[in-house]
Amino acid sequence: MTMPSSVPADGNQAVWWAPALADPENPTVAELTAPSVVDASCYLTAEGWTPSTDEQVVTDQRLCSTSDYEQPGRLQHTLAVSYVHNPDSPADNELYLALTRLTTGFFVARIGVPYDQAIAPGDKVDVYPAKMGWRTKNPGTGNAVLTVNQKPFITGPVVQDAVVVA
Repeated sequence: MTMPSSVPADGNQAVWWAPALADPENPTVAELTAPSVVDASCYLTAEGWTPSTDEQVVTDQRLCSTSDYEQPGRLQHTLAVSYVHNPDSPADNELYLALTRLTTGFFVARIGVPYDQAIAPGDKVDVYPAKMGWRTKNPGTGNAVLTVNQKPFITGPVVQDAVVVA
């Protein structure tokens, strides 16, 4: 077997907060570069972008069999974010100011592409519709920066590999 190539995660991820998307399956470049969109990438901590999926199991038992089978059941997508917080500088605190409790919008994540490469038609992104929960300011510790943890509640279908359009 030939060793398949890999893509380093560092520097090859971007996440945006978009207040609105007309079609989450095909977000547009204009929607993702609008002034209302916050580039969350440099606010999120290294472990601060944590999508997760929990897929339940439906047991499929048959009278004629001594084996139990399975089918996929309900699916739940979850998300947690942790990001830096700079209360003295609104210009350096855009994400905190945008993600007030009960605010709705979409997290849009692009992976495998250099962060500094502009979003373009044909890019594949994952789209998470969300309503923001309570912000928790983490206690400051030595040799660390101020951060906030926040729970985004997933409010609709998550779209994997949505294609960005012009």
